[in-house]
Amino acid sequence: FAFDEFGPLACVPTPGSCWAPKGRPQRLPANYHKTQGVRQFHGCYSVGEDRLWGVVRHRKSATHTLAALRSIRATRPDRQPIYVILDNLSAHKGARIHRWAARNNVELCFTPTYASWANPIEVHFGPLRSFVLANSEHTSHVALTRALHAHLRWRNDHARDPELLAAQRRERVRVRSERHRRWGQPQHRAAA
Repeated sequence: FAFDEFGPLACVPTPGSCWAPKGRPQRLPANYHKTQGVRQFHGCYSVGEDRLWGVVRHRKSATHTLAALRSIRATRPDRQPIYVILDNLSAHKGARIHRWAARNNVELCFTPTYASWANPIEVHFGPLRSFVLANSEHTSHVALTRALHAHLRWRNDHARDPELLAAQRRERVRVRSERHRRWGQPQHRAAA
């Protein structure tokens, strides 16, 4: 399993690309006042089942991380050991979380610092960004959350859709290029 947060999610006009009538380009309205704050999507991903789920929260916290880990554990009630990949954010490493994981046969596998590319859930946030947020103007966080969950339902029913797979490949390239090298290629050293 994999867990990570995606955000911040804000109710602001977000640019994207779309078809527009000739001579009538689509304009983004100004957004001077952000009165609704931001939210975080706490996402869980089952690598074996290729299933993504999650919940939108007000902020990142150890309590919300523990709730997400409990939802992951609930998918495997057979008490077999499970492994959860997550980044080493301080909200993921509290004493309560470690005690709960030890009692419930959950092993937490932390990625190294600045190695978000190693978490398999990261590639699934690209399609969320392009299918839900791009070219959108959600009026409230309720509308944004509904759109997000509608995409998750569609995504789990159509996990092998060519457009979805292409968006995942683009996100994989983007995340792995953060280290400024291609996946599987040796790191080049500067000549002395």
